[in-house]
Amino acid sequence: MNDKIRSYLPMTETAFYILLTLQKVRYGYGIMQDVESLTKGRIKLGAGTIYGSLSRMEKDGLIKVVGEENRRKSYIATELGSELLREEIARISEQYHNAMQMEGINDEQH
Repeated sequence: MNDKIRSYLPMTETAFYILLTLQKVRYGYGIMQDVESLTKGRIKLGAGTIYGSLSRMEKDGLIKVVGEENRRKSYIATELGSELLREEIARISEQYHNAMQMEGINDEQH
């Protein structure tokens, strides 16, 4: 993984949720709806945020356009984007397990 892609780590929640939702084909508005649903309304992505992020991620090779209809583009994560997401999930998982260990909580209880 190159340094440009490593610059995404640790990922912002916006980038994380965009890549997470783009494991399947989605368009911008669909991504915004999915993220809001997944986070139970905690994160509401605005159009400026989402389209700026999509543009950057496409330029960096993390996602690609797979269709366009009536100026509505559909995107999906590339293998590189999926690899980055897996690395971030592993990083978050390590943090979670370490926090549970420090708090004396057995992961299997949760």
